[in-house]
Amino acid sequence: MDVLKKVPVREQDAKVRATNFEEVCLGYNMEEAVEEASRCIGCKNAQCVKGCPVAIDIPGFIEKVKGGDIEAAYQVISKSSALPAVCGRVCPQESQCEGKCIRGIKGEPISIGKLERFTADWARENGIVPEGAKEKLGKKVAVIGSGPAGLTCAGDLARMGYEVTIFEALHEAGGVLVYGIPEFRLPKENVVQKEIENVKALGVKIETDVVIGKAVTVDELMKEEGFDAVFIGSGAGLPKFMGIPGENANGVFSANEYLTRSNLMKAFREDSTTPIMKGKKVAVVGGGNVAMDAARTALRLGSEVYIVYRRSEEELPARVEEVHHAKEEGIIFHLLTNPVEILTDDNGWVNGIKCVRMELGEPDESGRRRPVVIPDSEYVIEVDTIIMALGTSPNPLISSTTGGLETNRWKCIVANEENGATSKEGVYAGGDAVTGAATVILAMGAGKSAAQGIHEYLSGK
Repeated sequence: MDVLKKVPVREQDAKVRATNFEEVCLGYNMEEAVEEASRCIGCKNAQCVKGCPVAIDIPGFIEKVKGGDIEAAYQVISKSSALPAVCGRVCPQESQCEGKCIRGIKGEPISIGKLERFTADWARENGIVPEGAKEKLGKKVAVIGSGPAGLTCAGDLARMGYEVTIFEALHEAGGVLVYGIPEFRLPKENVVQKEIENVKALGVKIETDVVIGKAVTVDELMKEEGFDAVFIGSGAGLPKFMGIPGENANGVFSANEYLTRSNLMKAFREDSTTPIMKGKKVAVVGGGNVAMDAARTALRLGSEVYIVYRRSEEELPARVEEVHHAKEEGIIFHLLTNPVEILTDDNGWVNGIKCVRMELGEPDESGRRRPVVIPDSEYVIEVDTIIMALGTSPNPLISSTTGGLETNRWKCIVANEENGATSKEGVYAGGDAVTGAATVILAMGAGKSAAQGIHEYLSGK
């Protein structure tokens, strides 16, 4: 065994997986996991932990895997994370824990994400559940939204002994985990639902089909329903568009709508009654993980797919693994390219997207080099469907119906980064509702910080 190299992870063949919605990455088996864990040098001052937004004791759980005690490894992870099987699949480990791994200085970092996934999957297959609270504290907390921020906050508070109820606007719990991330990256029934059941096993109640701000307000939850504190983790579900001519044409979708149809409403299944556009040629505008998800979904529905992104490959915000998988599957990248107009036929249906070529100029405020239009470089890509994957912002429904709740100019709730406290006493917030669209693990980190903030607040009452 070469200790400088990762144990390779098994995957579905690209040609096969491009035609199905089964999980791409097949993960480690016991032998592979133990072998990979044995590469870890068990640093005393572990940098990997500093790179984890929920501060999992990574050397601690890997040591248990190394010894073959997977149940103990799972309990180590569970103390910090309510969603290990999710995180092991969708976290950007390369820029977090694995990015700081000491082993990675002279070789490849430890596959921390794949080991976390293996541990969580083994625990699920063997009926192992996280340990709950030893005693109840007799106080009630309402959590709005059942995405990663809400589930993490609820799980942590339940473990401390609080009575927690999650209110979810959709008919199914999971937030972005069920409506945003495709089945081939994150299986819903075997992974997401099982992790949600683990949160429920801690004593958390989940009420679906409750739109806070319509059915009941935050103030009513506190004054009439008897909740001592409220956490807002309602996500960012409002799509953004470019504002270019033709954007209202038939055949233009937000990635949010397109993915929700496929993921939550199961439009990808042949027996589904949910309609979804199966274009012959599809352009996805954007370069983040959501753009890759939309593009890879369209490909599996039988389309020829182009990704249109205004910067170069080095600046693509999507995970390297997602870009690699998309290329393997046959998605065509039009980089340094920016749409300027959507073209339509006489009936108002999309028949092309007019683009200009770009070159990179000086860095902008994000630190990335700013794209500049190359004069006289217009060209047309013939497509019949366009998916806009340009990010999302929070729905202002909760903030507009809650008195004394401060928001910023992007309609995000203003909250203290350390403890999630908002301008309104007893109300905390975190995740995409505060930051705008970000990653699953950052939302979980915010949910964790807010749970601690709520605990400190209620302990002082």
